[in-house]
Amino acid sequence: MVAPHTWCFPQVLFLLPGNGRVRATKGGPTMDYTKTATEILAAVGGKGNITHVEHCSTRLRFTLADTSKADRPRLTAVPGVMGVVGDQPQVVVGNDVVEVHEALDRILGTGGRPASGPTDKSAAKPRWGAQVLDFIVGVFQPLIPAIAGAGVLKSLMLLATMFGLSKTDPTFTSLVAISDAVFFYLPLMVAVTTAMKLNSNRLVAMAAASVMVLPSMTAAIAKGTSVFGIPIPNITYSSQVFPAILCVLLLATLERVLTKVTPKPIRIFFVPMVALLITVPATLLFLGPLGFWAGTYFTQGVLWIYHTLGWVAFPLLAVALPFIISIGMHKAFIPYVVNQLSTAKSEMLYNPASLAHNIAEAGSSFGVALRTKDTEMRSTAVSAGISALFGITEPSLYGITIQNKRALWSVLSGAAAGATWLGVTHVSSYVAVGPGLASMSMFINADDPRNIVNAIVGAGIAFATAFVVSLFLWNDAVSVTLRARGAAPLKDVAPGDVLSPVDGEVVALSDVPDKVFAGGVVGQGFALRPASGEFRSPIAGRVTMLFDTHHAIGLTSDDGVELLLHVGLDTVRLGGKHFTMHVSKDDRVDAGQLLLSADLAAIEAAGYDTTTPLVVTNARKFDISGLTTGMMTKHGDPLFHVEKKGSSDAVVS
Repeated sequence: MVAPHTWCFPQVLFLLPGNGRVRATKGGPTMDYTKTATEILAAVGGKGNITHVEHCSTRLRFTLADTSKADRPRLTAVPGVMGVVGDQPQVVVGNDVVEVHEALDRILGTGGRPASGPTDKSAAKPRWGAQVLDFIVGVFQPLIPAIAGAGVLKSLMLLATMFGLSKTDPTFTSLVAISDAVFFYLPLMVAVTTAMKLNSNRLVAMAAASVMVLPSMTAAIAKGTSVFGIPIPNITYSSQVFPAILCVLLLATLERVLTKVTPKPIRIFFVPMVALLITVPATLLFLGPLGFWAGTYFTQGVLWIYHTLGWVAFPLLAVALPFIISIGMHKAFIPYVVNQLSTAKSEMLYNPASLAHNIAEAGSSFGVALRTKDTEMRSTAVSAGISALFGITEPSLYGITIQNKRALWSVLSGAAAGATWLGVTHVSSYVAVGPGLASMSMFINADDPRNIVNAIVGAGIAFATAFVVSLFLWNDAVSVTLRARGAAPLKDVAPGDVLSPVDGEVVALSDVPDKVFAGGVVGQGFALRPASGEFRSPIAGRVTMLFDTHHAIGLTSDDGVELLLHVGLDTVRLGGKHFTMHVSKDDRVDAGQLLLSADLAAIEAAGYDTTTPLVVTNARKFDISGLTTGMMTKHGDPLFHVEKKGSSDAVVS
């Protein structure tokens, strides 16, 4: 079945309501959720190849019968998809993941799981490493809302004590009990999520795990007791996670075997009875202690790194996180964080390093937003920056960081600087939640007020460093993201070439149904029938004329060539409606830089011709060559050539 709205650890997501099919995004095109979901479904091999699909804060997480049927290039090309990671594909959608998941659920029609399931026995099985990671995510991810919600509540109650609320106040003890109960009964919740992942009976799984925290049983174990004459090890299982996982693994295996061999009339009681009779003693004697020591040693391994490297471990982990998160491997830290917080009540490495990384992603994104001249990139960067501030880093990672080395360097710089401060000041966290502005209370320690102060300072250092470095490093001209969609300024332009400002068909100026342009009164050049609403600079130079109605713009190259770009005919009558200007008068512009956007469909619907003349207004000073009509062109293609009269030297750069 499709999981309910779940959270990707270590992020927390604040969701806005809405279940519409199409969403309008500021600065970008609308997303048709149903179309996106349909294309994703086709790219992962169709309905019959899906055994399970759920979503976290930014990703659709598929479990496929045959991973070789997933067409990754096709997935990446689906509108709205930011990236694809993992052997079992995790399709990164970003902030629209809830709506896309709902659309996918409607298409599948059976809660996200095909009714009969895949039947291809020859399907390739995913690698064991991918299976282990998928299992870890499936068990721990559903726990995060309860752990995070209860943990943040407790941190806020501790904050209240710093402002005068007594810890003996009945209100304090009653509300703090919520958090204490979540961690005390964590084995029961782990048993349920493990049973969900293994498709086992959840209530029977809870019954098996509940023996480990039953008050009378824990008291007997503490005094010394046995089963079948074998002493039960004295271990406290409250707040433990690994013993419950091993318990349910055995239980699920026994359920499957017993169901096959038990007569149907007695299955309803015989299967759970025998499964519990075997599982509970085996857990108390062997699996529970094994799980306890597994969790202990795993946590000690992480702590060994911390104690060996000291504060150096913080920046090392922080700079590794962009790469770790991009492939989904940060999920491997979940057991450590949950186990550490449930036993030691504090965690001093992963969450602080995550705070530095998350806030650095935000700083870098806002730096890009300030520096870029591309409106779509600016909109993406602002949205990604806000998400990163609240602990959701995938939009920033996949939309900006991983694709652009300069943005990546700014993130690494900020993460390293912020994490160094957090490590040197020994900042610890007390809640299993994604670090961000809304969850800073996770660093509150009533016995050490400096902890939250140092956490805030570290976050500020991470943001400021990444922001400043981003301002210095970002350059639209070398952005892989912008070049991929043709939005980056063009640097390799032959001298004398005037470039096409837009995709479309080139027509002779004399064929333009406007006597002023057709008669050459304004100047010599071309006209285009645009196929796109984005109009870019055909030269490198300055904006020398800007119409209030935003339908036309005048440019002058560094060598004096004056150009007029006039979008549509008689469109001055629109008074600026359906036009968006992206530059200002006297701005310096590069060849290929976005100048203005126009809603061509709306302009045509208003009864106007969108034919766009591009003319040299001081043509008497220049020789114009290369005029060819009737061809299709893309923005950035050389359109014609300009030279000073009597000179062989080109003048347009």
